[in-house]
Amino acid sequence: MLPAGSGEAGFTVALATEQATRRLAMDVAATLAAGDLVTLSGDLGAGKTTFARALIRHLAEDDRLEVPSPTFTLVQTYALPRFAVVHGDLYRVSEPRELIELGFEDAEDAAVLLEWPDRMGDALPDDRLDIAFTLKPERGLNYRDARLTGHGAFAPRLERLISMRRFLDESGFDAAERRHLQGDASTRAYERLVQGARRAVLMNAPRRPDGPPVRNGLPYSQIAHLAEDVKPFVAMARGLHALGFSAPDIYAADLAEGLLIIEDLGSDGVVAGDPPAPVEERYAAAIDVLAALHRAPAPDLLPVAPRVEYRLPTYDRDAFLIEVELLLDWYLPHRGGTVDEEARKQFLSLWRAALTRAATAPAHWVLRDFHSPNLLWLADRAGVARVGLLDFQDALIGPAAYDVASLLQDARVDVSEAMELALLGRYAQARQADDPQFNLAGFVALYALMAAQRATKILGIFARLDRRDGKPHYLRHMPRVWRYLQRSLAHPTLGPLKSWYDAHVPAPES
Repeated sequence: MLPAGSGEAGFTVALATEQATRRLAMDVAATLAAGDLVTLSGDLGAGKTTFARALIRHLAEDDRLEVPSPTFTLVQTYALPRFAVVHGDLYRVSEPRELIELGFEDAEDAAVLLEWPDRMGDALPDDRLDIAFTLKPERGLNYRDARLTGHGAFAPRLERLISMRRFLDESGFDAAERRHLQGDASTRAYERLVQGARRAVLMNAPRRPDGPPVRNGLPYSQIAHLAEDVKPFVAMARGLHALGFSAPDIYAADLAEGLLIIEDLGSDGVVAGDPPAPVEERYAAAIDVLAALHRAPAPDLLPVAPRVEYRLPTYDRDAFLIEVELLLDWYLPHRGGTVDEEARKQFLSLWRAALTRAATAPAHWVLRDFHSPNLLWLADRAGVARVGLLDFQDALIGPAAYDVASLLQDARVDVSEAMELALLGRYAQARQADDPQFNLAGFVALYALMAAQRATKILGIFARLDRRDGKPHYLRHMPRVWRYLQRSLAHPTLGPLKSWYDAHVPAPES
């Protein structure tokens, strides 16, 4: 594949075999989203429908799905797992106004594959991907070229597609089957790669752009110390792996592009059932991971690659405070409320005072999102290696109690108070065995503080995911997070904060 030398983003790929067409369809499917338009042009028999059929079957995860040519029906709609796909053929359309009768104006929540797009005249949107097929009989039977051109907002996405294909080719996964993996709230995307007996995961994590400045000229991401590229992930994965924990091995990395091929740890989690509930044995193993992690060395400078190192930031007071302010800026408006400037100042003053305990606590690695979506069960391994670890690129140096709270007040599943107390006791017992000077009362107070801070942040994040990012499904977790928050604020050391919350913060809708 060769990038275009100039002009709009584009490249030409030679399709010598049906497998090559299928591979191109997988590449395009990986970047496709609801609302996208892909136009397919070329002479009769050039391969437009063949490509569309391969792409639809890949998105459907069904190689036998019936995908007829829409030459006579004009439009075929497919309800697929990730989003709907509309496959249209305009060969028999003579005027653009006929498109209204076909229902294309109702396809906003679907990806559209459109053959014979020239029939639309000037009605084509500015943001689209054009694929033009050209038969090359002089090179062999069924040989063709496909020219891809990204217009408008699709241009950088096409450039990303090119980078990902080049990375797969150079990493030895050129013939891999690419299978979409459902992500979480982040902007990263994942795919499972299957190439014969080899399995791996492709992480697509382009550098995070800075948002607008929110305080002292700095964006939220810098104040909260969120990873801006894949270097922290690689550093932490290798650091954890070296200590015997089951972080994914790194098979290949393009640090500049934000592309990684990592070990596939499977999909068996630490929860089970419908609705998902903690599996006690697996949560106990996860607590044992934290106890073992917190007795191990925790350097703040880690190697990434030859002559490349990464220094973990400190989970400082500014980071804690910018996170709890999400409650004021997103959760309260979500509940139809607000606070005046005096109440905000009081809120921050109370948190500054409470966080003194965190600032003076022994510091360690804080993986930051140590909870069920990022923990996998590896039954064929032993000891702490039975728990696979994911999503630690935002790791910091901070209070060990934070990750304990993240697990035992898991925002995605109900952890009963009895289980929470039992596992908290298990962790404390392990720490006391390592260090007879371990201060249990002080740790429990710090645990309550970190749990309250995290619950406060998460209420704000879930409201933001709904209002800003159009992801309302996180709202269903709010009542659970609220219960955790009330449980934590009940600790005697958090009395002043509890009074403020009681006066200003309404419970979420149940």
